[in-house]
Amino acid sequence: MTTHTIATRDKWLEARLDLLAAEKDLTRRSDDVARLRRQLPWVRVVKNYVFDGPQGRVTLADLFDGRSQLVVQQFMLAPGWEQGCKSCSYMADHTDGMTVHLAHRDVTMVAISRAPLAEIERFRRRMGWQFKWVSSHGTDFNHDFGVSFTPEEVAKGKINYNYGNRPLTAEELPGVSVFAKDETGDVFHTYSTYGRGVEVMMGTYRMLDLTPKGRDERMGRNMAWVRYHDRYEPEAPKKTVTTAGSCCSARA
Repeated sequence: MTTHTIATRDKWLEARLDLLAAEKDLTRRSDDVARLRRQLPWVRVVKNYVFDGPQGRVTLADLFDGRSQLVVQQFMLAPGWEQGCKSCSYMADHTDGMTVHLAHRDVTMVAISRAPLAEIERFRRRMGWQFKWVSSHGTDFNHDFGVSFTPEEVAKGKINYNYGNRPLTAEELPGVSVFAKDETGDVFHTYSTYGRGVEVMMGTYRMLDLTPKGRDERMGRNMAWVRYHDRYEPEAPKKTVTTAGSCCSARA
């Protein structure tokens, strides 16, 4: 960081105004993409998905919890896994703060995983999360919505993920899916995003993108630094510097 270009305030402002023009263009383009996203046609969900939740069995329609829009984090936690995916956990660390705001915009947010509910609850207790998280164990939900893959699919060395055949051999991958429910109670699939699209949940990334070091990641090592929030090494204590006349003089 000490070798970075140093400029006068006037030169900095000149460069900042150039960047502001690019930022505003990106904002307008992002608004345009959001508009296109809202214009996507809907697909009626005809299969009767039933999930295991903390309060018992619930349908996909039940998960809306009285609202008309549902956002699902398709959380990578397969049956028998000791813990959930580290990157999905990084995503989920941002959820609890969002739920109250989403609820007041007619949106319910839940996580869904293939692991049995007892395995989900064990991991959730460890992480201290409060958001709703249900199990799709024994259903086709995760497979139908593009994040879980059969052994036969994995064995081929290519799986259909993010709207194309990818040279991947994973049984689970991340996604975010959105559903709507109309006045008659019918449920529709409106949108799903995968791959880097799930960064929409990673508010920490947005903050890192503002800093001089940025994400500080290398190609092929994306998210290598991320830890479960209870597994980071403690930060070294900060040194306290007492300047002359600060503490003692203030009390004198």
